Amino acid sequence: MDWDDLRVFLAVARTESLSAAGKRLKIDPATVGRRVARLEEATRARLFSKSPQGYALTEAGAQLIPHAEAAERATLGAEESLTGPGGLTGQIRLGAPDGCANYLLPQVLARIADANPGLEVQLVALPRVFNLSKREADMAIGVSRPETGRLTVQKLTDYRLHLAASRSYLARHPVAGPDTLHQHRFVGYIPDLIFDKELDYLTEIGAPPVAFSSNSVSVQLNFLRQGAGLGVVHDFALPAAPELVRVLPDQIHLTRAFWLIRHADDGRVARLSRFAELLIREARAEMVRLEAV
Repeated sequence: MDWDDLRVFLAVARTESLSAAGKRLKIDPATVGRRVARLEEATRARLFSKSPQGYALTEAGAQLIPHAEAAERATLGAEESLTGPGGLTGQIRLGAPDGCANYLLPQVLARIADANPGLEVQLVALPRVFNLSKREADMAIGVSRPETGRLTVQKLTDYRLHLAASRSYLARHPVAGPDTLHQHRFVGYIPDLIFDKELDYLTEIGAPPVAFSSNSVSVQLNFLRQGAGLGVVHDFALPAAPELVRVLPDQIHLTRAFWLIRHADDGRVARLSRFAELLIREARAEMVRLEAV
């Protein structure tokens, strides 16, 4: 059984598409299809069933997955043993919520890359949970600790949030106290697009329904910078928005955590483990710096 065919098989299984697998592997979809057909011939089994929704694993395909992933880990381990214990090299894809990706990770990842010139980092910023089983990313950062799945979870860092608004908004609409919040316009998440209960900040502080909403932290921050109202803001994002100030900081404040999530089998991949260690160390140091501003 050819490893290159197994590599293509895994890409199709994870993306459920010949074209998406081809983009991930940088080969054309027709070649992907031929490789899958060759593997099916070698195994004498149908590995995928095609439907309008894409390519789904058959029972035989599902049985092949753990063996293909074991071959993948063995290949990665062989590459690492040949490159030695020097700097990190190759590509690592990290998924993260957009607030974390925009205001915390760029400087953290830049420092890691400076120390490891052979490293390429892809940062996927999306306001949702990543599917590591489908290898949407090598590792992901979440806003709550997963309770199910074959995952390895480490706390990345704690972070704080406060109610904030622009100076221009507060000049027009002073906030007298927590019991007057209902008199103000609020900026926050679109209620039915809150993908994790840890993000439901406004319900926790007893705020009225939002007047301006977005599924993006960056868009919310820009609403606040333009004087749209009050909103809950990550302290680590405040240095990027000098127009904003904390509101009632002694009375309204929240603490949350970011969690670094990996597929359980990746604990054996030394390169990913070294990257995770660097990421945790640098993220904690950067959080201390940003929250002190």
